[in-house]
Formats: sequence, C-alpha cells, structure tokens
Amino acid sequence: MQAKANANYVRIAPRKVQLVIDLIRGKAVGEAIAILRHTPKSASPVVEKILNSAIANAEHNYNLDTSKLVVSQAYVNHGPIMKRFRPRAMGRASAIHKRTSHITLVVSEK
Repeated sequence: MQAKANANYVRIAPRKVQLVIDLIRGKAVGEAIAILRHTPKSASPVVEKILNSAIANAEHNYNLDTSKLVVSQAYVNHGPIMKRFRPRAMGRASAIHKRTSHITLVVSEK
C-alpha cells in the first residue's frame, strides 16, 4: 500500500528542489527526516513538511506502520513561471523568471 503527499506551486526552482529530493529517494522515513534536518538547502524544510504529510496520510488513511515506511517515489515537476522584468542601463529591461515547483512524495511499506 502506498500513501502520497504533494505540494503544488512551491516558490523554489525545481532544479534546487531536485538536489534535496535525490538525497532521500529510497531511504527509510526516519533516515530521510534526519537527512533533511541536517541539509543546509532552502528546499529542505519544504520537503520535510511534505514527507511528514505523507507519513501522516499513511498512518491515518491506510493504517500503515510508520517504522516500516520507505520513500518509494520522490519527484519534482515544473510549475508555472512568473515572468518579471528588471530595469537595466540605457532604458533596457531584462527578464527574470521566478520558477515554481510541484513536489510529490510517495511512501510505502517495506
């Protein structure tokens, strides 16, 4: 049985979230939480919150044992890009792309 949690429109670039997601894929949930707490990346608290939500979903909705849970799938997809412009020299403007992410974590019993 699998339990899933996701967060959409997270205001962190998917490329930065992917670095954190790769650290926990395939790990036991206790080990994954420990890794996330000690990783100095801005995406770590967000991914930890999603992981805790997936664990709570597994426990509450499917009555799974939390000590046997493993992060079976973890992926991040691109969300919409907010396009902004920054004024530059000589009346020009340059584009700024504020990227968003859709993060999904799936936990299952070992």
